[in-house]
Amino acid sequence: MRLTRLTAYHVRIPLKHKVRHASHAREETDSLIVRCELDNGAIGWGEGLPRPYVTGETIDSVWSLLSESDLARQLSEPFDNLTQAIKRTEQVQLKVADDKNSFVERGCFGNSARCAIELSLLDAAARSEGVPLSRVTELLPEAFAIRESKSQVRYSAAITAMSPWATAVRAWKIRLYGFHQCKVKVGVADVDDADQLRRIRKILSASRVDLRIDANEAWTCANLESKLAPLRPFGITSLEQPVPHQQVAGLAKLRGHLGVPLMLDESLCSLTDAHRAIESGTCDLFNVRLSKCGGFVSSLRLAALAHQAGLGYQLGCQVGETGILSAAGRHFACSVANIRYLEGSYDRHLVRERLTVQDLTFVRRGLAPALVGPGLGIDIDESALQRVTVRHWEQQPTVRQPT
Repeated sequence: MRLTRLTAYHVRIPLKHKVRHASHAREETDSLIVRCELDNGAIGWGEGLPRPYVTGETIDSVWSLLSESDLARQLSEPFDNLTQAIKRTEQVQLKVADDKNSFVERGCFGNSARCAIELSLLDAAARSEGVPLSRVTELLPEAFAIRESKSQVRYSAAITAMSPWATAVRAWKIRLYGFHQCKVKVGVADVDDADQLRRIRKILSASRVDLRIDANEAWTCANLESKLAPLRPFGITSLEQPVPHQQVAGLAKLRGHLGVPLMLDESLCSLTDAHRAIESGTCDLFNVRLSKCGGFVSSLRLAALAHQAGLGYQLGCQVGETGILSAAGRHFACSVANIRYLEGSYDRHLVRERLTVQDLTFVRRGLAPALVGPGLGIDIDESALQRVTVRHWEQQPTVRQPT
């Protein structure tokens, strides 16, 4: 198998409603889609969502990385199987101009681009072998301890910052739909968190729904205990990224006094971040998200590292993911054991263009089946892709002729 064409698309995905949390509010998202074509005719797809407040990336910086890194040349060598395709993707080097960037030092700058490139090649390679993308979990030695084959998974719900009336309506929908877990965004300036959680708990009782909160870096180490105290009576099972990354080291001293497990998200984007968190004792759980963590393989390694360290982990998602990342997340979730919370597959409920022919949205109770087709197991709606494309470029590797 050999790469014959690599195409990148900058797409703008409109959302069905405004999504607001402490770090950002958005009604659309600029994302990266990568298409990979092999000489055997197999086509693979990948997706990444650059976020400046997570990995330091914007769609423009990602676009520059792709155009300046000569990816077609780097991926021009042939490979025989999915195992070799995994190794090939890990050898890709993105040309980063500013090596003093803190995100570069943490090893996460360019992760959304890496995710899109990796998924496209692995999708194409898996399609060529006639196996689902979840086979990658079986092929990675580091993931041996967390492998598990599941025929279906169960997603959790989310409540973002909204009016009291809208919050109550959302909570009733979650209850009637039969979700067993729900994440609530807190720390937004004009929202009374205790009042919001009280309203939610009246509808979603502790016996019905596991409730966790995400502050998106809104608090500080100095006020964390006072911010959390009025929320603890509502049966919170975890607190996600309460402080900015620059203050995350201070969580080590607070962790044992909070009474709520701590999860890292914006501070958990790479293996460097993960090792620091484990060594410093700053958290109880990792939030692993494919795009921010650099793809399927690196996310597997992060989950495996958490397991080895005795920590928990969730598979999260990013606002605006299309069916491509929904499919990749499904393969991850159906092949990895002990995922504490599972997010994703919001397609029909959130994005106006899912880009896939298949509707991967979860059904009642948050349930969704494993994808058993080759590769990602999806087909791309080419007309939808054209509707949302802002710009694109294409590269074809130069094949060296034998002498």
